[in-house]
Amino acid sequence: MTQETDQSLLARIAAALERLAPPAGGRPDLGASSAFVWHASPPRLEPVARVNRVDLSLLRGIDLTRDLLIENTERFAQGLPANNALLWGARGMGKSSLVKASHHDINARRGGNLKLVEIHREDIESLPLLMNIIRAAPEARFIVFCDDLSFDAGDTSYKSLKAALDGGIEGRPANMVFYATSNRRHLLPRDMIENERSTAINPSEAVQEKVSLSDRFGLWLGFHNCSQDEFLAMVEGYARHYRLKIAPEDLRAGAIEWQATRGSRSGRVAWQYIQDVAGRLGQRLED
Repeated sequence: MTQETDQSLLARIAAALERLAPPAGGRPDLGASSAFVWHASPPRLEPVARVNRVDLSLLRGIDLTRDLLIENTERFAQGLPANNALLWGARGMGKSSLVKASHHDINARRGGNLKLVEIHREDIESLPLLMNIIRAAPEARFIVFCDDLSFDAGDTSYKSLKAALDGGIEGRPANMVFYATSNRRHLLPRDMIENERSTAINPSEAVQEKVSLSDRFGLWLGFHNCSQDEFLAMVEGYARHYRLKIAPEDLRAGAIEWQATRGSRSGRVAWQYIQDVAGRLGQRLED
């Protein structure tokens, strides 16, 4: 091996070690915020000055799932056993909003010791490094949150998530739970699962390998499309909260027309309608 090859190899090793190193400056300043965004390269927790969230009282039509997630999160914040949670189902029905609102509601009652850390889908393979940082900060409790988590055909990074959540020698840190939202119940596309079923030597084992990721979540919370009454309740709740100056009958008629033109009803569509109403009225949406 030439000297030039040796130097090239050492450079690659040094670069790899740098990527695996803890964030610059040692332990993150957990007092900087109650919410952080995880960046894998260079590895660091970036404080979030203002979380984009809605008040828990404004989330309508999801009473059961709301209560289950709050109960699980409350136990975790108290240092009691709690489950990883998968919030799956219809688009725009408040999955990520519920995670953020629950964190804020419980944290406000528990003195800011509960931290929300968002990890992006493309950084999932760096989750073990984040878990090491969390394990080294036992004085805080961490909800690691991945929004819109799913895996496409040929993507094997789901295996890293499986191992991180439930496997390995150390296992999941006692001061961490993992919450994820997804439109897919098993996080993998149906055609990917069916393809495994039709082509594998042992179809049953192949399918189990694909769907077992969702088994790492002890709490499954399903979100479904809302009825018109639930949609109107969402709209009216927003209008009251922001004190919009519009007659109730005009608000309802406009909401029905709005959802008809969108071809769907959801919390997201209700919020979009409220933004349109507030803009036309010249009112700001401020708490």
